[in-house]
Amino acid sequence: MVFVSLVFVAAVAFAVALVAVDLIGRLPRREPIVPPAADGPFAFPRGFLWGTATADHQIERAQADDWTVFERRAKAEGKQDRIRKGQMRPGHIGDVVATPAEWFEKKTDFDTHFDDDLALAAAHGHNAFRLSISWARLFPRAGMTTPDSDGVAFYERVFASLAKHGLQPSVTLFHFASPQWLWDGTDAQGRRGLESDDAVAHFAHFTRTVVDLFGAQTRHWCTLNEPMVWAVLGYLEGVFPPFQRRGLPAQINAVVAQLLRMHAAAYHAIKRGRPDAEVGIAHHVRHFVPWRNRSLLDRITAKGVDNGFIVDFLDAIETGVFRPALGGPAVEIEGLAGTQDYVGVNFYGRFYVRTSGPGKFEIVPHDPSEPGEEESDVGWAIDETSLAPQLVRFAARYKKPLYILENGIADAADDDVSRQRFLVRHVQAVWQAIEQGADVRGFFYWSLVDNFEWIEGFAPRFGLVNVDYAHGMRRRPRPSLAVYADIAGKNAVDAALWARFRRPPPSSL
Repeated sequence: MVFVSLVFVAAVAFAVALVAVDLIGRLPRREPIVPPAADGPFAFPRGFLWGTATADHQIERAQADDWTVFERRAKAEGKQDRIRKGQMRPGHIGDVVATPAEWFEKKTDFDTHFDDDLALAAAHGHNAFRLSISWARLFPRAGMTTPDSDGVAFYERVFASLAKHGLQPSVTLFHFASPQWLWDGTDAQGRRGLESDDAVAHFAHFTRTVVDLFGAQTRHWCTLNEPMVWAVLGYLEGVFPPFQRRGLPAQINAVVAQLLRMHAAAYHAIKRGRPDAEVGIAHHVRHFVPWRNRSLLDRITAKGVDNGFIVDFLDAIETGVFRPALGGPAVEIEGLAGTQDYVGVNFYGRFYVRTSGPGKFEIVPHDPSEPGEEESDVGWAIDETSLAPQLVRFAARYKKPLYILENGIADAADDDVSRQRFLVRHVQAVWQAIEQGADVRGFFYWSLVDNFEWIEGFAPRFGLVNVDYAHGMRRRPRPSLAVYADIAGKNAVDAALWARFRRPPPSSL
């Protein structure tokens, strides 16, 4: 009997060990950057969308939104202290002292230049353009039930220009900025802004208005841009408005749940106005890898960060239940289940997760010791080899079409060779994902023109087109615009372009 008991215990222990080994084996690992061996050409499906992405607050003239209030205050108080490359203190903006106030008010002055900008895009083979509609431009004051006529007239001109130049609009409704009047008071529970009890109703009304005005001109909609970025930077790290630092990740769950309610309300409002609309979100996707493969804590935490930052939000949209991986109870959200027709991906590379103890970790954007890893002007690691696996993962998990709604690099060099390499290599990675079964239908480079890059200010240059802010916002195409035109025009990365920009094999690094 004792022998049988010992055998049973040993069998259970062995089974537990096998399960543990299997679970550990599934944890993320830091892998070297290995370029693909394929030679090209890499042709894309017929009807593939080639475009660029923009955002209202980053290119249009200043409106009565929360970011405009922040920028003016930071300018007046001279808040530009930088912790280190790519990081800023709460309430601060890079180079805010040296930057003329006119730049903050005009941004790229898209208001004046939009027809020329869109004509340039069309002339270089683009067939789509992602833009966002400023909530504050249509509803600049509290209590408005009908949109501002000047705001409506502006976007009517933009949509007319898009139609004239044959560019299919992809419309985003919330791209970080919201009307200041939402933040001026509190509700009965003391909540402000998008957390307040009437914020969802206000956003739904804004959405219905936009659909009524422009729904006939596009069927591609994005309700929220990078909701987890907005929640983390605004309520956990405190560098975005409203500059809160709530502590542990679980303490922003209420904010995330509110964003999911906003998405659900907007989704149904769009579908009522245009039943054939294609609706989703633009989700910021990083490849989170452990700083040290030998550290089980690094690997476990990297998995938790991936779940909490990427998977939880998309899963909630599918199931209707937000189950936070980083702590807190599940939240069922009425009307949320099944409210995405596609998965929108904003991809910018890999991040490292480095722990210093249980629950204590930092996100490291670049490791200069990693062979072959390049770095953008804002200090982000460049790793196009991570893109295809992410797209294949989402395709298998959600069984939906995918769009790359943002993919770009900060590169201020006049010859922008880094941007050209980045662009060609990432487009080829999208092709890889399609070859592996992912239904990717479009690629939007961020961005057409240089823009105001949030807390980093005007220094990062993401544009295919240079903006000369000091001389009337003049536009000057960079060489990368011609490279992208070659891709869009051929609907492919041809062998010559790939040979020019492909990543060299590891042995030659």
